[in-house]
Amino acid sequence: MIAPRIMVVEDEEPLGVLLRYNLEAEGYQVEIVTRGDEAELRLQENVPDLLVLDWMVPAVSGIELCRRLRMREQTERLPIIMLTARGEESDRVRGLSTGSDDYLVKPFSMPELVARVKALLRRAKPEVLSSVLKVGDIVLDREQHRVYRKKSEIKLGPTEFRLLEFMMQHPGRVFSRGQLLDNVWGETIYIDERTVDVHVGRLRKAVNTGRMPDVIRTVRGSGYAIREE
Repeated sequence: MIAPRIMVVEDEEPLGVLLRYNLEAEGYQVEIVTRGDEAELRLQENVPDLLVLDWMVPAVSGIELCRRLRMREQTERLPIIMLTARGEESDRVRGLSTGSDDYLVKPFSMPELVARVKALLRRAKPEVLSSVLKVGDIVLDREQHRVYRKKSEIKLGPTEFRLLEFMMQHPGRVFSRGQLLDNVWGETIYIDERTVDVHVGRLRKAVNTGRMPDVIRTVRGSGYAIREE
């Protein structure tokens, strides 16, 4: 299973290290960003499955970044947990009304944060945690590591399986080659972007057997998407 991706925007280094350790221990992929403006740029390139956002980060505050994210189509439904030292009711109301889905007041326990992350992902993005994904007539079983189309099993290599799994989590959404490389292969691995074309070609050949319609859409100049129907 592709691990859910979490971006943590936190400028307190000890807390950032603690958050990374505990979230990675739960199986999440974690990216730490220390400035609001840097986070905004990263979120324009690649949207994670959940954002943990400190209210008082430098350059662009967490509350302002949250407001901007809710105005963008790509991030208007991004699950956001706000972290803050502000515990007054008026501050909690402001944070939630700006667009955060949950609100944690410092100091907080790591088990509570992890529990809230799981609960928010389960509520806002169930496909990230589900053991079975279904898009159109394709079914992907993460636990059994099997793929079926119209009840016929499709044999896929490990890379094609991860590629299909990621795209099925976001049906209809177009991903560039760079975004697919980051999310399927990992940001720390250098691979030529044309490698994506090779694996998409293999995946397309495997799932589109016989006269079945092509479920993978190529958007010239933009990337690839899996058709919702």
